Amino acid sequence: MRAVRGAGAALAVVAAAAFAAIGSPGGAAIAAPTTGAHGAHGAHGAHVRIITVSPHGSDRAGGSSRHPLRTLQAAQRKARAAVATGDRVTVQLRGGTYALTEPLDFAPGDSGRKGAPVTWTAAPGQHPVISGGVAVRGWRTADSAKDVWVASVPKGHDSRQLYKDGAEAPRAAMQIQRSAISVTDTGFTITDPALAAALDGLPDQRRIEVESQDSFTDRYAPVAAISGTTVTMQQPAWRMNNWGYDTLAKPFAGGTLLLENSKSFLQPGQWYLDPGHGRLYYRAKAGERPSTSSFVLPQLQSLVRISGTRARPVHDLAFSGIAFSHSTWLSPSTSIGYADQQNGAFIPKAYPQPADYLTSCQSGCTEFEGARNGWHQMPAAVQVAASTRIRFSDDAFTHLGQVGLGIGNDANANGRGTGLGASSITVHHNLFTDLGGAGVVVGGISPDAHHPSDRRMIVRDVILDNNLVTDVAKDYKEMSGILSTYVTHAVIAHNEVSNLAYDGIDVGWGWGANDPGGSNDYRTRGLYAYQPVYTTPTTLKDTVEKDNLIHGTKKVFHDGGSLYNLSANPGAVYSGNYIYDNLHTVGLYLDEGSRYVTMRKNVVQDSGVFIFTNSYADNDTLDDVIEQNWYNDGVVQTPNADTHRITVRDNTKVSGTDWPADARAVIKAAGIEPRFGLLPGATDPR
Repeated sequence: MRAVRGAGAALAVVAAAAFAAIGSPGGAAIAAPTTGAHGAHGAHGAHVRIITVSPHGSDRAGGSSRHPLRTLQAAQRKARAAVATGDRVTVQLRGGTYALTEPLDFAPGDSGRKGAPVTWTAAPGQHPVISGGVAVRGWRTADSAKDVWVASVPKGHDSRQLYKDGAEAPRAAMQIQRSAISVTDTGFTITDPALAAALDGLPDQRRIEVESQDSFTDRYAPVAAISGTTVTMQQPAWRMNNWGYDTLAKPFAGGTLLLENSKSFLQPGQWYLDPGHGRLYYRAKAGERPSTSSFVLPQLQSLVRISGTRARPVHDLAFSGIAFSHSTWLSPSTSIGYADQQNGAFIPKAYPQPADYLTSCQSGCTEFEGARNGWHQMPAAVQVAASTRIRFSDDAFTHLGQVGLGIGNDANANGRGTGLGASSITVHHNLFTDLGGAGVVVGGISPDAHHPSDRRMIVRDVILDNNLVTDVAKDYKEMSGILSTYVTHAVIAHNEVSNLAYDGIDVGWGWGANDPGGSNDYRTRGLYAYQPVYTTPTTLKDTVEKDNLIHGTKKVFHDGGSLYNLSANPGAVYSGNYIYDNLHTVGLYLDEGSRYVTMRKNVVQDSGVFIFTNSYADNDTLDDVIEQNWYNDGVVQTPNADTHRITVRDNTKVSGTDWPADARAVIKAAGIEPRFGLLPGATDPR
């Protein structure tokens, strides 16, 4: 990619690597006729309107090839007007950075027609970047003894991310031992004198956070004040992070505990932001000068929002060859914190708790169940809801502070205020990398997601194919690469998912509690004092998960599985998937309430547990089939298989990697199909 001049040059350089091997944008994008004018006539006489945009154009121009527009907003206005006249519209983006100061919203008026979508595409050979960040320059010495540098940035803008030379740089942090603190109702007491001395008198104490990496949760809570050995935490974040399951106070398997976000914590390669004074600090590594690197500081919490209404959805839009980069998500920095529950779901406010919650509610309690239906989802940088026939192909979702692409998530995760209701969405041959959260999240978790009050809310017919999802969930590590919750007919095929702290691909939600007849387990826990026992099925069914390549998972959290199902999923078939390198954890996992699921002809290499079904006495994991799979290591854990009608048959354990021909065929076919071309960083197992 050629670097562009001016303020966007540094941002363009950061995103260039994302396109290095993607090739020419393709997919369903409409090929624009070669013309120097505004448009041409298509094969059937329809007028094709080509609107050209360039970072070096002018919004006073007409949008032709010779006289391009400068901003995406101006191009959007031109496109709306052209669609209204019946034109078939393509918006071509020339290379460079399109820096947003507010999210780009697509409403029903931006829609195309069935078979003739409005297409936003890279101009041939060009690599446009839609960015929510600003380039950081003008570094000067702040502390020569520690090699700390400072640069001026816009005042009042906070961020949890900073991108340096095309990758996220870590915030200032210090690891502490769990034995160094004693948790209290209001915070914690420091029991290690050395830690107390290190924290004594620190400035900007309300910006300091605790991060707790647990068994399957990754929690954040902000400090209120530090006085001697007493640390008082902001509420409700502290209380909400310390009840339920796998809590900060009592994790099921305690992992790393950190204090973050103080200038005093700076280690080489780390940064700290003082938004009140507009100063960004960076501690250089040995021999490093920040002026020779490219830094981008995110300013926006979402980049693109595609959302209509249930009565009038957005429809027929396509995006091809575009990079979406540089966002942050600030909710965990507030008094809400990040009371993580699993896979990006969190408690967003205070709920009634038992007085002794620190002892009585560390493995669930009745009051905790009262919060369950109020959980929120992490919002995505690019959001799609109340929409149909939307396509993303050959795009790059890179350097984003949360989920990359959210499809049909709950309303609380949508900046336009309307959630769910996504249908006929295609995500083909895209790159997802260097993200704070998951690559893609499809579906919601609210009651309207599983038993919608309006049938138009159903999320259905979503295809994710031939994508590379790698090195994501870097800040919220408990998220899988791809998550599909309550979705009718999700097809997840030929993707490569790799380099993750947690799971590879997760499907389902609800732990069986929302399925017909409810869950015996959740009846005991007291959930049904707060919600009905449903008599009808959820919207989750007919999942097709096939021919995916999943590897490099479970690097932090042992719980979960590389390929995972949760709750009843009638008609679901998981086949042809190749799993390896998951640190000897679980390969195939059927969690609570998994019913009517078939796992067939998958290859699982070097796992500690080949298949695990959470089918203990009160877990309604029933009527599943695990057959004709191959594995070379790990145990088979299928408790109560007979009484739970779980069929385990014709699975073959091999020695080493002496796979039979049929297994080798699965390995060869898994991952991105060669005909589409490997994406940068993809693995070719052939």
